[in-house]
Order: sequence, then structure tokens, then C-alpha cells
Amino acid sequence: MNYKILIIVTSLLSLQVDAQEVLNLKEATIITLENNLNIKIFENFEKISDNNASILNSGYLPQINAGAGLIKSNQNVEIKTPSGLEGSLDNIESDSNSANISLNFTIVDGTGRKFNYRKSKELLNKSKLEVKEVIENTIFQLYTVYFEACRLIEEQNIYKGNLEISKTRLNRKKLELEYGQSTSLEVLNAEVDFKNDSINYLNTISNLSNVKRDLNLIMNVDSEKMYDLVTEVDFLNFDELNDAYKNAQENNTSLKIDDKNIAISKNEMRATKSTYLPTIGLVGSYGWNESINDNPYAFFNKNINQGFSGGINLSWDIFNSGRKIIVNKNAKINYENSKIEKERRINLFFNELNNLYQTHTNNLYIFEVQIKNLETNKLNFERNLEQYKLGQLSSIQFRDAQLKLQRAELQKNSSKYNTKLSELALMKISGQIITKSYK
Repeated sequence: MNYKILIIVTSLLSLQVDAQEVLNLKEATIITLENNLNIKIFENFEKISDNNASILNSGYLPQINAGAGLIKSNQNVEIKTPSGLEGSLDNIESDSNSANISLNFTIVDGTGRKFNYRKSKELLNKSKLEVKEVIENTIFQLYTVYFEACRLIEEQNIYKGNLEISKTRLNRKKLELEYGQSTSLEVLNAEVDFKNDSINYLNTISNLSNVKRDLNLIMNVDSEKMYDLVTEVDFLNFDELNDAYKNAQENNTSLKIDDKNIAISKNEMRATKSTYLPTIGLVGSYGWNESINDNPYAFFNKNINQGFSGGINLSWDIFNSGRKIIVNKNAKINYENSKIEKERRINLFFNELNNLYQTHTNNLYIFEVQIKNLETNKLNFERNLEQYKLGQLSSIQFRDAQLKLQRAELQKNSSKYNTKLSELALMKISGQIITKSYK
């Protein structure tokens, strides 16, 4: 026998683990919502969409520009007039100063701004739904890993209890061998069984450590931080399940996103149609200009003008090589595609919903069967244990009863968490995984 395994397992069985922080599902959810990086990224995307949907990005507000200029010059001037007068001036200085402010305000643009603004609002609503969808997916991932860790915790306890039984049997056979009541072959068989049970136990410990690290990764905490998890599981009653099933289409986040895609395509199509209409705008400006010139031969040495100007302009892109026609046709096709995509997604949705509902109801039934099966195997094992202690049952027969009990415990344990995960999948597709409270 590999005595290293015996030493390791014996140490683990007798090890007293320090109390760890208890982490229930509600607390794990809160930590994940606060720390998960993927959620933070999509929340930032939502902020960007919120900025894009602002009135400042709508085109409804006027455009105001201001400008100013200052020009100085120093020149040498030579003058010759038709009358024969000649002369030259050196270092003639001149200044030219200006300032202006202008306003450009689009009054009518063929309803393009209206539908583009609506489109930006729908994009914001879509972004909010996408954040909700990411949260739902993240919470479902969290629950899946959390309950997998719980399953392994209970599996570890099952293997640990089985290992205690095998250890007791091994010690008994060794003692019986000393008194000539057993054979070396029976001791060897007991050692082999103990070794196999030890391997199962050690593998489960390793798997549990890995899954707990996965759990910490989702919560975005220290990967080596260890928690005591709550393995108690409650199931929703049939009224709650049926309510979720009936309202699934209305609450499903993905279908809501499809609705927003249709609305976005519709507004985009309407905004594109507006390009056939003219654009009317107001323009206005105020300007100030000053020129100073110390040239004595100049017509004037100082000139200042200032004032307002304003007007209205119309722009109408009547024909631009047919590009608008193509753009409008493509926008209409995109709108039709968004409706077809919604219909396709609905068909897939109901197919998945019905599959999940049937799977969960089936899992509930299997779980009840596994509970009864475990009770039967426990009674069978207890009777076999009594007979084994009295010497009325062989080691092989006892081992068979032991393995049947272990198999029943593992099947019941797996069924328990498979049922919970199928329930969570049903809650996710029905859009209620966030609103439901899990202890």
C-alpha cells in the first residue's frame, strides 16, 4: 500500500480547520454586483449611451462661434503720382483689429433630428437592458459555481464518511489477522479499498479548491480567500414556477433587447426618409473691425465699422446621384430584418423555455426518487453493518453494501444541485433571476 496516501488522508481526517467566514448566496451576489469587472464595463457603456442621448448631442441647440484677430505691420512706402509728385516714407505702421460672433440655428431639417434623438433614447434603453442581461448572466454564472462548490462540499463529506468506514474496516482486519481470525488477502483487499476511497476524497478536496477560486474570480476578490458556504437549498413551489413560465416572454431580457432593436431600426428608417426634405436655418452675426494707418498719403488713417447681420437660408439636396434612394431602401430592409430576427428569436425562446421547464419538472421528480432510494440504501447498509460486526457477512458483501450507499448518496447529492441549476436556468430565461431571493 502507498503509505504516503495513508499518512496524508489520516492527517486530513484529524485536521481541525479554523473557522472561516460564512458566505451565503445573498452576500455572494452583493459582492459580485459591486466588484465584477464585466458588469463595470457594461455600466460604463451605459454611461456613454446616456451621454449620447443628451440634448447636447441632439442637434436641436444652435451653433455659436466667436473669433478675433490682430494684425500689425511696418512698411516702407514709395509714392509716385500722375502729376509727377514723388516721395518715400519709412516705417509706416498700420494696425488691423477685428472681432466677431456668429450664430447658426437649424429650424427645420425634415424631422431628421426628431427621429435621431428618439433613436439615441432607444439606444440608451437598449444599453440599460444589456447591462441587465450581463448582470443576469453573471449572477447565473455565480450561482452555478456557488452550487457546484456546495455539491463538492457535500461530496467531500460523503467520501470522508465512506473513508472512515473503510479505515475502521482496515483496522479491524489488521486486528483480526493478529488473532488469526482473518487472512492477509482480506487485509490487502481492505487496504486497496481504503486507498481507492482516499483517492476519491483527495480528488474532491482538490476540485473544491479549484471551484472556490473560480467563485472568487467571479466576485473579483482574492483568489486564495476561503469561505464556508451554505449548502442548504430551497426550491420554488409549482405556483411560482408556473407564474415564471407564463410571464417569461414578457420579462425575458433578450426579447426586450430585440424590441429595442426594432424601435432603433424604425427611427433610423424615418430619419433617413427626412433627407428628402429641405433644411431651413437662421444665421446671424455681430462684427467689429478697426483699421489704423499712419500713412499721410492714405485716404483715411482710421476706419471702424461694426454691426449686426442676419438672415435665413434654405438647403435642399434634390438629387445626389441616387445615394439617398439606396440609403432609404437599405434602412427599410434593416427594419424588416429586425422584425424577422425578433420572430426567429421568439421561436428559439419558446423552444428553450419549454425544454427548461420540462427538464426542471423532471429533475424535481428524480430528486424525490433519489431521496427515497437513499433511505432504502441506508437501511440496507445498517442491516449489513450489523451482520458484518457479528461475522455473518463477508468483506466483499459489506463492501458492496458500502458502495451502494455511497452511490445513492452521490446520486442524491448531484440530483439536488442539478435540480437547483435547472430552476435557476428557468428563472434566468423568464427574466426573474435578479428579482428572486435565494438564501
